[in-house]
Amino acid sequence: MVENHKRYLERIALYKSFGYDIEKERKFVIENAEPLYGDILEVGTGKGYLTVALAKEGYEFSSVDISEQEQEFAQLNIKYFGLEKQVDFRIENAEQLSFEDGYFDIIFSANMTHHLTNTFKVIDEFIRIISLEGKIILSDFNEEGLKLVDKIHISEGNRHQSSEIMLVQIKDYLVDKGFRTTQYTSEFQDMLIASHQLI
Repeated sequence: MVENHKRYLERIALYKSFGYDIEKERKFVIENAEPLYGDILEVGTGKGYLTVALAKEGYEFSSVDISEQEQEFAQLNIKYFGLEKQVDFRIENAEQLSFEDGYFDIIFSANMTHHLTNTFKVIDEFIRIISLEGKIILSDFNEEGLKLVDKIHISEGNRHQSSEIMLVQIKDYLVDKGFRTTQYTSEFQDMLIASHQLI
């Protein structure tokens, strides 16, 4: 657990050395998403950067990811902070989630949509499981952010794959489905909040 947390801190330091402050960006997402209420779901646990930030703020929520390895990393970090009772971790495919229609009041997804193969299939699942009073909160790298992540991956000898579908196309899709949207932008992130247009 301690070794895992050390790797977590090293990853944060690596991104910061390239000018990207992971913790600051997660704070940006949470602050713009508030107020948060009801049943909360995070889709795309990853290494748990948003998971840790939400749990530290005192929220109780579910977090799903398709990768057991990535989620195990996040679980160890949550345990390191003694916050494991606040998060219900599950292995799920975002294209076919196991939850009932309208179950969640808040759905978060941070830096996941650029990884998706079937983006709109996932968005349809978000639409299906969000409550009428709920909101879908999507945050992902903008063009500057993707350039920066490419540099980081190249420095590690890897290639960073990303979808051609950006939040702007997702916004248009959600609007066509009857959602109203609000957008926020930081240096490296675009953020979209979508909620039903209730009459």
